[in-house]
Formats: sequence, structure tokens, C-alpha cells
Amino acid sequence: MKKFILDLTVTENLKLHINYVLLKLTSQSPLPEMLPGQFAEIRVDGSPSTFLRRPISINYVDRSRNEVWFLIQLVGDGTRRLAEATKGDIINIVLPLGNGFTMPQIPSDKLLLVGGGVGTAPMLYLGEQLAKNGSKPTFLLGARTDKDLLQLDDFASYGKVYTTTEDGSYGEKGYVTQHSILNKVKFEQIYTCGPKPMMMAVAKYAKSNNINCEVSLENMMACGVGACLCCVENTDEGHLCVCKEGPVFNINKLLWQI
Repeated sequence: MKKFILDLTVTENLKLHINYVLLKLTSQSPLPEMLPGQFAEIRVDGSPSTFLRRPISINYVDRSRNEVWFLIQLVGDGTRRLAEATKGDIINIVLPLGNGFTMPQIPSDKLLLVGGGVGTAPMLYLGEQLAKNGSKPTFLLGARTDKDLLQLDDFASYGKVYTTTEDGSYGEKGYVTQHSILNKVKFEQIYTCGPKPMMMAVAKYAKSNNINCEVSLENMMACGVGACLCCVENTDEGHLCVCKEGPVFNINKLLWQI
């Protein structure tokens, strides 16, 4: 898929939480095609300590408003600079990068989308596209507390939403792999993104129940095009760059001990 280097204009910057912002951007021209699971490399201007672009998942694409959304977690100077963007600011972005999730050939109501922390970001666009194609996705979202559960109303627009929090402040207490829905429904496909221990637990559940599963890896990335080799993952085909060959992989390709 063709990649673009674009100067996009900020239309809105929503502070969803002390550590998260939702950045919405547009272009004078129609935005290019983007697939659920792909990501962008965002240039950070005005930061003396940030020299590389920041890889951010595509959270949502609103074609009616010609907007692309990015859910950004504030973890360092680069993301904190992006969080300071205001309406009208211009941000340089390379997109779309990587490979997305595999879309089912036949619509299904047995699709489970599991997200943890900021890993919920790509699940929204995936859910919207699945629903658009006739499927009825189920979302299982996990976080530390109720304040860390983001965009719940948006998710509810496309399917049923189940949640877990580690402290029990919202939804079921515990981790996503402990949620009761997993004992009630036999899912046909699982998609997941989040902290690696969570994804490994989801992958283990999928494998033990003979369910096809794709994970979106969050390895450290710099270039986004497979040149710097800092995001390499060991697979059944050898060492592959997550930014170029992924970030989405079928769990059967990964050499995880699950």
C-alpha cells in the first residue's frame, strides 16, 4: 500500500484523561486509504530531546469529516509535545504504515476484539470496519481503573462492550482473560492489542480453545519502514521487522512460549 508524507491540520485535541489525549487531524485533500491495525509515524516539532518520529496506531478514520484520529498516551517529551497541539496546528505525518488485521470473508457475530490500556486504540477502527461489513463485534477492554477506560461510548456504537479493571472500579475485577464472557461465548476469531503480557495471555487462551487469533505488537519502533531493525520480532520465518511485516501477526507465526 502506498505511503504518504502529509502535513495534516489539527481539528480537535480532546484530553480524555490526565495521561491520554485524542488528536483529530484533517487534510485539504481526501485522506488516503487506511486499514485497521496500521499506524503512522508522527513528527514532533519543537522538542529539543525528540529526534525521531513517534509511532502511533490509527484509532479511527472519519470519512464524513475527512479526519484521522490518534489516541496518544503521554509517556515522554515527544508525546507530551504532541498533546500540546491546538486547533489549526500543522503536524507532519507518514501514513499508512505496516499491515492491518485480516478481515473475515463472511460476516460473523463471534468476533472478539480485546484491548488493554492504549492498546484499545486500533480496536475502535477495526470494530467500525467489521460492523460496516456486516459483522457484530464484541469488545473486551481492560484497564487499571475506571478512569483508564477510554472511548466506551464510541465502542458501544459498533458492538457489545465488556470491561475489566484491576481494582474492580468498573466492569469485572481482574484481567481481560478472567472475564466471564470467555466462558459463555465460543468465539471464532480474536484480535488483540495491548501490553505484551496481556497479549500473550489472550494468545494462550485462543490457542488452548483452538481459536484463530491476531495480535498487534507494540515493539519499540523508530523508522517505521524496516530500515533501523530496532523492532525485530522472532517468528517462524526468522527475525522480522514489526513495523514492516506487522504490526499485526497471527499468533501461529510468533515463537511465544504459550
